[in-house]
Amino acid sequence: MASSEPVSRKDRVPTGRRLSAESRERQIVEGAIAYFAEVGLDGHTRELARRLGITQPLLFRYFPTKAALIERIYAEVYLKRWDAGWEATVRDGSVPCLERFRRFEIDYQRRIDDYAWLRIFVSAGLKGFDLPSRYLGMVRERIFAPLLEAMRAESDLPSPRAQPLAADEFELLFGIHGALVYVGLRSRVYGIEGTADRDTVRAAMLDAALPGLLATHRRVVAAASFSGPAAAL
Repeated sequence: MASSEPVSRKDRVPTGRRLSAESRERQIVEGAIAYFAEVGLDGHTRELARRLGITQPLLFRYFPTKAALIERIYAEVYLKRWDAGWEATVRDGSVPCLERFRRFEIDYQRRIDDYAWLRIFVSAGLKGFDLPSRYLGMVRERIFAPLLEAMRAESDLPSPRAQPLAADEFELLFGIHGALVYVGLRSRVYGIEGTADRDTVRAAMLDAALPGLLATHRRVVAAASFSGPAAAL
């Protein structure tokens, strides 16, 4: 994904005051996050450099390719916000599994309800970057798989070792999860303002979704058991 855009004389902008290497790198990363959140991941590095007041070659001195810069954005915006406490929450056997799900979602949604987080995530998916699939893979394996195992145990269903988790089980949780994410997307991406108290809205949505979840999950597991290995992930 390295840029092949030529750097013309008119594109060479003054670098301004001298910064330490660490400060310059931080300037580029923060500027890139703001820029790509605004215009999407198909934005050009030449325009990013112009906005930062530096030359494109200087930008590439710190990040040799656009792909390298996007990888750094992934680390800064997504991986650094991942909370290992979420994983502990969903594995806490002293708490009913649906309450674990609730606690995870309330904190998680608050953490990601951010202009850059949501807009870059949507743009990455639209432009074919693997950022969303990698990140959602973490959610699936570290959060939803343990939750589904707990839900099976609470419902006295076969463990995943006896009957592998099925795609439709994950879809149950991703469906609720996605609806909660939309509360932030509606404002941050679509510009449609709703209530300012999004925590309360999400709590109410969970109140509506969770009571029937275990019963629905039992039906999904039963259906998967008749479908054979093709239904399992």
